[in-house]
Amino acid sequence: MNYNKNILDTIIDFLHSININIIEKELSPETFLPGLKIEGDTIFLDKEKLKYPGDMLHEAGHIAVTEEGIRPFLGTKDSDSINPTEGDEIAAILWSYAASHYLKLDLNIVFHTNGYKNDSKWLIEQFNNQNYIGLPLLEWMSLCEKDEFPVMKKWLR
Repeated sequence: MNYNKNILDTIIDFLHSININIIEKELSPETFLPGLKIEGDTIFLDKEKLKYPGDMLHEAGHIAVTEEGIRPFLGTKDSDSINPTEGDEIAAILWSYAASHYLKLDLNIVFHTNGYKNDSKWLIEQFNNQNYIGLPLLEWMSLCEKDEFPVMKKWLR
C-alpha cells in the first residue's frame, strides 16, 4: 500500500455515487490487477494488495461500458463467454480518462507506467492533445456527446 489514501477515497466515493459497488475483502494474489477483482457491478478491493488506485477507475470503466443486461455476469463463473473485446478495452480506457478529468486527477494516477502494455505515456499524450481514441464508442453507448467530451451525460451504459 504505497499510494495516497485521499486519492483512493476520492475514487471510491465517486464510484459509489454512480452505483458501482466497492467491497473491501482479502483477495488472492492471482487477481488480474493487484488488489482488485470485478464481479458484476462490484469491485472487490484488497487495500493491502492494491498497488495503483487508478486501476480502480479502469476496472470501473469495464463495468460502466458493459451492457446493463450482461453486467451482472462480469467476472463470475457464468461469464466465460463474456470476454472484453478490443472495443470494450478502448471504451474502458477512454471512460477512465473522463472519470480522471471529472475527479481532477493527474493522468499518471490512472495511466501509470506499469500498466497499459507500456502505452501509458502515449495515451496521456493523445488525451492531452484531445485525440480521444474510442470516442465514437462512448457516443454510440449514449454516455457522452462528441462536442462536450470529456464531460459525460451519464456514467453507466
